[in-house]
Amino acid sequence: MQLKIMPKKKHLSAGRVPLVLFLCQMIGALDVPLDPKLLDDLVQPPTITQQSPKDYIIDPRENIVIQCEAKGKPPPSFSWTRNGTHFDIDKDPLVTMKPGSGTLVINIITEGKAETYEGVYQCTARNERGAAISNNIVVRPSRSPLWTKERLEPITLRNGQSLVLPCRPPIGLPPAIIFWMDNSFQRLPQSERVSQGLNGDLYFSNVLPEDTREDYICYARFNHTQTIQQKQPISLKVISAKPSKERPPTFLTPEGNESLKEELRGNVLSLECIAEGLPTPIIYWIKEDGTLPVNRTFYRNFKKTLQITQVTEADSGNYQCIAKNPLGAVHHTIAVTVKAAPYWIAAPQNLVLSPGENGTLICRANGNPKPRIAWLTNGVPIEIAPDDPSRKIDGDTIIFSNVQERLSAVYQCNASNEYGYLLANAFVNVLAEPPRILTSANILYQVIANRPAFLDCAFFGSPLPAIEWFKGTKGSALHEDIYVLHDNGTLEIPVAQKDSTGTYTCVARNKLGMAKNEVHLEIKDPTRIIKQPEHAVVQRGSRVSFDCKLKHDPTLVPTVMWLKDHGELPNEERFSIDKDHLVVTDVSDDDGGTYTCTANTTLDSVSASAVLRVVAPTPTPAPIYDVPNPPFDLELTNQLDDSVQLTWTPGDDNNSPITKFIIEYEDAMHEAGVWHHQAEVSGTQTTAQLKLSPYVNYSFRVMAENNIGRSLPSEASEQYLTKAAEPDQNPTAVEGLGTEPDNLVITWKPLNGFESNGPGLQYKVSWRQKDGDDEWTSVVVANVSKYIVSGTPTFVPYLIKVQSLNDVGFAPEPAVVMGHSGEDLPMVAPGNVRVNVVNSTLAEVHWDPVPLKSIRGHLQGYRIYYWKVQSSSKRNRRHIEKKILTFQGSKTHGMLPGLQPYSHYFLNVRVVNGKGEGPASSDRGFHTPEGVPSAPSSLKIVNPTLDSLTLEWDPPSHPNGILTEYTLKYQPINSTHELGPLVDLKIPANKTRWTLKNLNFSTRYKFYFYAQTSVGSGSQITEEAITTVDEGAGKAMASRQVDIATQGWFIGLMCAVALLILILLIVCFVRRNKGGKYPVKEKEDAHADPEIQPMKEDDGTFGEYSDAEDHKPLKKGSRTPSDRTVEKENSDDSLVDYGEGVNGQFNEDGSFIGQYSGKKEKEPAEGNESSEAPSPVNAMNSFV
Repeated sequence: MQLKIMPKKKHLSAGRVPLVLFLCQMIGALDVPLDPKLLDDLVQPPTITQQSPKDYIIDPRENIVIQCEAKGKPPPSFSWTRNGTHFDIDKDPLVTMKPGSGTLVINIITEGKAETYEGVYQCTARNERGAAISNNIVVRPSRSPLWTKERLEPITLRNGQSLVLPCRPPIGLPPAIIFWMDNSFQRLPQSERVSQGLNGDLYFSNVLPEDTREDYICYARFNHTQTIQQKQPISLKVISAKPSKERPPTFLTPEGNESLKEELRGNVLSLECIAEGLPTPIIYWIKEDGTLPVNRTFYRNFKKTLQITQVTEADSGNYQCIAKNPLGAVHHTIAVTVKAAPYWIAAPQNLVLSPGENGTLICRANGNPKPRIAWLTNGVPIEIAPDDPSRKIDGDTIIFSNVQERLSAVYQCNASNEYGYLLANAFVNVLAEPPRILTSANILYQVIANRPAFLDCAFFGSPLPAIEWFKGTKGSALHEDIYVLHDNGTLEIPVAQKDSTGTYTCVARNKLGMAKNEVHLEIKDPTRIIKQPEHAVVQRGSRVSFDCKLKHDPTLVPTVMWLKDHGELPNEERFSIDKDHLVVTDVSDDDGGTYTCTANTTLDSVSASAVLRVVAPTPTPAPIYDVPNPPFDLELTNQLDDSVQLTWTPGDDNNSPITKFIIEYEDAMHEAGVWHHQAEVSGTQTTAQLKLSPYVNYSFRVMAENNIGRSLPSEASEQYLTKAAEPDQNPTAVEGLGTEPDNLVITWKPLNGFESNGPGLQYKVSWRQKDGDDEWTSVVVANVSKYIVSGTPTFVPYLIKVQSLNDVGFAPEPAVVMGHSGEDLPMVAPGNVRVNVVNSTLAEVHWDPVPLKSIRGHLQGYRIYYWKVQSSSKRNRRHIEKKILTFQGSKTHGMLPGLQPYSHYFLNVRVVNGKGEGPASSDRGFHTPEGVPSAPSSLKIVNPTLDSLTLEWDPPSHPNGILTEYTLKYQPINSTHELGPLVDLKIPANKTRWTLKNLNFSTRYKFYFYAQTSVGSGSQITEEAITTVDEGAGKAMASRQVDIATQGWFIGLMCAVALLILILLIVCFVRRNKGGKYPVKEKEDAHADPEIQPMKEDDGTFGEYSDAEDHKPLKKGSRTPSDRTVEKENSDDSLVDYGEGVNGQFNEDGSFIGQYSGKKEKEPAEGNESSEAPSPVNAMNSFV
């Protein structure tokens, strides 16, 4: 068990008493609280809190101050060593130690020299619980020596030659900063042709006449002492004669074709190539075995210097610089090796234990070469320290078991290699303390309703106390289904309601005792503005009023404040405030702006704003309303790693107030040209604090919106690149599925560039068997979203996790998901297959499930193959057709529908997993009982005579049993399409032809025909036919009508009718000319147009008549439509749908005289016209 110091959580409350932190296991050093509430005997080993840097360069003109601060209980005492031996400060009058501190002050201003105190210092802070030590602090005075005197000869060159002006500054501490200037202290201009190298020399790729001068001066600035040293001026004269011949590049530095460079991890790698040539060469850089890291690569000195920041071991390799001009190119390869001083992977952390507990100190570091780990206890190498039976050293780990209070100590871990060292102190403090509650008693917390409430219970104890909360005096312990119990003892009520009011008791218990404390909670109604100020547009000189009416908790007293444009109101009598209003009289142009009403109580605050626009009182043209103009003047300020402040100037609102601003961002690094929503702010704001993500090259733009619409985007802001950080999320959709019996395919949805948070995005893929004791196996991959683990056992559950990492570090620990290695085909067939025949078309199948281990995959169900046994003749004609039914899941029975009656079937059952089917069970046969047959395959009526019809048929295609007989039913159909009596006739099953005799001549019959088995009757087939007419009625076949329009008698009749009509017309004409009276004359007197009058059909005279015969309605039951046309059936030898065909017509006495023809004719195109000749009646009615 580890004792914890938990901080309090910030929350909304009144009357809070500040509390101190209490003991906890933290990532940094642990603090023992020094609050007076704790007993004075609560002790803590020393902890170094401040010390001077390892390499401490001092100014020799000032006193030397070597820092060493520490804390502990009791307060620690301090001692120093110098160059490995005890440093007795009492013997040196110039050295003093600050009171209550270990900081040394060496007075060298009045006397003494800094060089006297040069050396290696180390501080030790000690109390009764142990001793902590500082780093080795190397103290060296800074030095700024003068240049050695030298005589510099003037330099004379021809135009175009190359030149190197040496600087060679004196060696100082720290090294000097070099720059070249003239006598007037003006920096000399540099370019691709002229530039300063890393060693301070000035390089000319080729000289020009304008380079002539006598004051090339190299300066060395020593920042530590704020001094500048100057080299003797160098004189250069360039003869402006004919320029040198053009030449390809050669390198001035470095020399040769290859060179070596070594750099330490985390430093800046600087590579330099300077070339001469005419024309001036251009420098290019490449990495031979990779690409240059994005965002860490910079070019300096006109690309002659390549710099890579924060170098890592991955940056090792061959870098090539290329100097090129029109005459050629030259290459130089620099082999870079990145070494590393030790750096922490896991530094040891302070450990607070209670007697009898166990714990560990872990010290893990890395470097190149691998650092050596050494442990010390209280500043003494652990090998020679007093023996402690409770500890065991295992390389970089110390394991403590059953610790005792007397064994408290401070342990030091030293990780070192040839490039440096790391030193960390971590104490082990063994305490035995009963619980104490540090929160003051009877604190009153007041919280607004529907907001979270946090009740403090800061506690201390060793072992770590368990915390419980109770409500009321007799309440039960509060649980986390409604409440949140934080590790620091705080009780959180996520949504406080009125019924949350009451007294709460916090109880802390450990094996040494118990402590409790009461606090009180009151819930208040929120403050609301129930009538808000509204936007107003008023004329200059008028009056305006803004409302601000509140509703609040009666026990809270709100304070109302009015602001104008976020500042105080003008101090003028025109502005008056009463309880719920702000009134402005004699409004001027300066009064325009945003007015905000803010109501504050001790617990909450609300505000509402309205915009006042002042317009001229004189009539003005109607305003033009439009979307706002785009904002402009975007500016980024307060640039931090995770946030930035964006400020802009609004464009014209075009007479419609801006309601809001929309801010978008572009990530030029990952998604150039794509804009994403960032934030929205009120239309009265012109500044927004924006939260940022790591490793994003941000640009921002702003759009304004009013009631008309949204403006165009503003111009993009300047770019802002945030620093890289470790990923804050892991891949999603992690799955583990095998594609083969011996593999596991792990897939995931990778992070996008925006989510990577830094360069070098990779994924740590880890897996282990769920039911085994194996450790996690991990690989690190990049640029993929799948990893295949080979050699796995078949269908075994695995635990899988995928963690993101980049060059900065790892994402949080990922969630663990479960997957399975690949499936294989099932090994065992289902057993004990039983078939229960339900009826002639349905059977039920049962089987026993197979053992789960034999499935070797995810059980998807069981599959039944079944097939009907064909006769030998059918089997020769086609293959046996097997049908398949699949039953999902673990079902052990299923129904087989759609079986054919009176048939023999076989079936087998197989288990199915994700890989496929297992072996089939043994074939199981079964029979289906008889069923009703299908309809006869065909029915034809042949050889019609006057009184007989012969029927021929084919047996049913599916008899579904043994046929017992056929049933024939038939009935006549009269001329009105009414059905006559039904005759029922049984026919033996072995017949396929039957003749019906004694039928009526020229009569249509309808037949119904079906087969039977012992189970029942099957489906019927129907047909119609007509017996032939006798010779007296005309010769007609049952399947054909005679067209009367072709008969001689009909033609003669029509000619006679036409002749009679002609004679009548002549008689009428003669009688009219004579003036005689006739019925038509009366009609003409009554009607102006004689052409519309009807003509009598019986005597051919004009006049009144009754349409008693030809125009009377059809008989009841007749299905002939009013247009007297009927519709044919598709069958040639069927009645035209009981009189509804083209040919079905009636005589004046109602008898059927229509022709029946087997020849199909098209229906008339329009009106009552027919493709066939009309009957005499129709001819009379249609002739004009």
